This record gives sequence, C-alpha cells and structure tokens, in this order.
Amino acid sequence: MKPVLFMRLASALTFLHAVGHTIGGVFGKPAPGVQEATVAVMKAGQFQVMGLTRTFWDFYMGLSVGVSITLVVEAIVFWHLGSLAKADASRLRPILATFLVGYLALAVNSYRYLIAPPMIGELLIVLCLGLAILTSRPTRPA
Repeated sequence: MKPVLFMRLASALTFLHAVGHTIGGVFGKPAPGVQEATVAVMKAGQFQVMGLTRTFWDFYMGLSVGVSITLVVEAIVFWHLGSLAKADASRLRPILATFLVGYLALAVNSYRYLIAPPMIGELLIVLCLGLAILTSRPTRPA
C-alpha cells in the first residue's frame, strides 16, 4: 500500500476525532447530578486573570474549542501531506514521526485522564502514521 492512503486515513480519523470531541466534549450536556453541579461551580466562581474576569468554565470551553480547532487543522495538514507524499514520501518521515509521537502521547493522556474512544482513535491515527512512514520509499531520479 502507498503512504498516500495511510495519510488520507489519518486525515479522516483526525477529522472524526474533531467531530466527536466537539459534539461530545464541547457541546455535550452534563448529566443531572454531580456533573451538572460541577459545571455550575465552574461557572459560578469568577476571578481576575491578566486584567480580565474569567471562570474555570471559560477556560474549559476555551481549551475545548481550541482542541477542536487543532484537530481540524491537523486533519487538513494530514490531507496535504498525503498529497506531498505522492512526490517523495520519504522526505516527510520526520514530520510524520513527530505527529506519531504526539498522537502516542495523546493516547497515553486519554488513557490516564479521559475515556477510551479518543484513545482508540488516537492509536488508529498512530497506526496510520506508522504505516505511512514504513511504506514511504525515496523517489528514484529519472
């Protein structure tokens, strides 16, 4: 198989990760009880940060939306890297390895602090990036 296919798969998986994170994590409703009470506390306490009034909920939402934006950007980057891989995939190995290590770290983070679905998605992205690296070969001069 060609690295282009693995990069396209990584792109699609990353986009699905962004959609899942946005629907469930950013715009998901807290369950009644402890979750709802926790959100209420996060929204209630205001404090000054660098001259601005914020709550922990503001930080939670800002970082959550930031993760969604980053995931969409990464999906687009993976798609473009797939296009570049058509010409000389082996030159992309350092970039792909960097993303591979990053997604492996995200999977460990998800395992430790979050839930299984993002971890599984991140490990699938790691697999795609690894296969893209393994299947990339230097182009031969004409």
